[in-house]
This record gives sequence, structure tokens and C-alpha cells, in this order.
Amino acid sequence: MAGRKEGYDLQIKLLTIGNSGVGKTCLLLRYANDSFSPTFITTIGIDFKIKTVDIDGKRIKLQIWDTAGQERFRTITTSYFRGAQGILLVYDVTDRNSFNSIKTWVEEIERNADKAVNKVLIGNKCDVDDSARAVSRGEGESLARDYGMAFFETSAKKDIGVSEAFMSIARQVVSRLGDNAGPGHKKGVDGKGPKVGGDDKPVDIGSKPQKSGGCCSK
Repeated sequence: MAGRKEGYDLQIKLLTIGNSGVGKTCLLLRYANDSFSPTFITTIGIDFKIKTVDIDGKRIKLQIWDTAGQERFRTITTSYFRGAQGILLVYDVTDRNSFNSIKTWVEEIERNADKAVNKVLIGNKCDVDDSARAVSRGEGESLARDYGMAFFETSAKKDIGVSEAFMSIARQVVSRLGDNAGPGHKKGVDGKGPKVGGDDKPVDIGSKPQKSGGCCSK
């Protein structure tokens, strides 16, 4: 079977979205590479990484897209919603505005993504002292319930909850697709999704290091 020859049974596309500086890139680097950088890396447009995992006896290839949160990249970002099978909405627990913006991001999903897309809500940088928090865990849980999503608090810096969050959305997608997916199925990645030159070749959109203390500080 084509998929198994390539080392996986199913390929799915996941997308991280949220305001600039919430730590989307850091979460992805922690999950895909088990690495962390204290330098603020601004995503210019969009980038992705690959990780293959085992779920219920199947080899699942995750193509995880990291999107820019800045308004000037919004048109580029929303164009990548099409074909996404799972979306991770990320806010920063120290930034109230990023939490309030989740409503806007959900509206973007409703306008641009597949109606059946799976979603999880992530409150990042949870390793900070309580005095530095702008959003409580209870508020995050409540918002997730309102939207019918699973909820996780994470820290890319301390590697708290990161794998659990990504595996949760992957499991949701695999469960939804079920037997309809079939070995080697790539719907949403090679179909209506963004075109990629090769499965493991990232899009060269570039990332420029900036001063520390931004998204990757946690």
C-alpha cells in the first residue's frame, strides 16, 4: 500500500493559530524537535514540520503548520485553513488580549475551515507565577466548554502538556476519519490543502530572530 511503503498509514494536516507572540512556533519546535529557544522567532507567513506518531496501531504522519499571527499575514494564514483536519487555537496566559482574540479566531475557522474540523484550545506559558497570569485556568476551561473543545495548559519552555495537546487533536482527527481514511490517505494535504514540493520539505518563508522575551520566552 502506498502509505505504508512511505512509512505511514495516514497523513493529516494540523494548524496552529492565535495572536502573534503566544508561542505557537515554540510549541511546534518543542513537539516536533524536542527543542526550545529563548529567542523570539517571528513566523513570516507560514511554515510546517513533520512528525510521525503511533495511534491505535496505525502510523500517523502529522503535517503541522505554524501560522503567523500578525494582521498583515491574515489573508495568507486563513487560506491555509482549507484542508486542515485539526486546529490548535493558542493564547498566552499572561496576555489577556490573546485570550479575548480566541473568539475572532473561532469566527475565522467558521468562515474558512471545513465544518467538521477538530479543534483544541491551548493556554500557553503556564509555567509562570500566578502573579504574572492574566487568564486563569478556570477561564480557559470555561471558554473551551463553550466551544466544545478539549483544553490544555502548556509550557514549551518546561515541556508541560505539549505532547498531550498535539496527541489529543491527532486522536480526534483519526477517530473522526475512521475507516474512510484508508492507508496512505492524504485528503486535505494533497487535495484542497496547500501545495507542498515534498512531504518533508518546508516552505521557505523564512523566520528572523528578534529580541528575547517574546513568544518563545515560555
